[in-house]
Amino acid sequence: MSLTEAFLVVLEDQPGHLIRRLHQISVALFLDETQTWGVTAVQFSALTAMARQPGLDQRTLARRIGFDTSTLGSVLDRLEARGLVVRQAHRQDRRVRLLFITPAGQQTVDAMRESVLRAGERLLAPLSPEEQATLLALMRKLVITNNALSRAPAVAGEAPPDTPSSP
Repeated sequence: MSLTEAFLVVLEDQPGHLIRRLHQISVALFLDETQTWGVTAVQFSALTAMARQPGLDQRTLARRIGFDTSTLGSVLDRLEARGLVVRQAHRQDRRVRLLFITPAGQQTVDAMRESVLRAGERLLAPLSPEEQATLLALMRKLVITNNALSRAPAVAGEAPPDTPSSP
């Protein structure tokens, strides 16, 4: 066995490599199931978080979904251009923009729901129900335990700024 072959065997056993490959597969399945709407997984996450808690600011939304704040700005620009999101100035701090899902954005999330669930089901289909539950529990444990090590740590349930309930 050559050094290159030995390295490839080790690479294929590395958790980071396997997670990256699984992420690639997950994204492909998501896009396959949701291509009708032209919404990426990150855009769907942002829309879902805004639907769940209207009036988040960009920084809070980024922390909520574990995404880089500056990159999220371009994601929001695209969603706003499509009429799925609106930004509104904060009452007390005009520098802060509050984010709201529009009725069209909510309709998109609602329409995508079954396709998104189907993508997840397809990803986990090779596993038994018990294996699926175990894998999800272990992934949650790894994400929660290692969250602070991320370049964009997620912060669930963080209190949003004082916001109006709609745009």
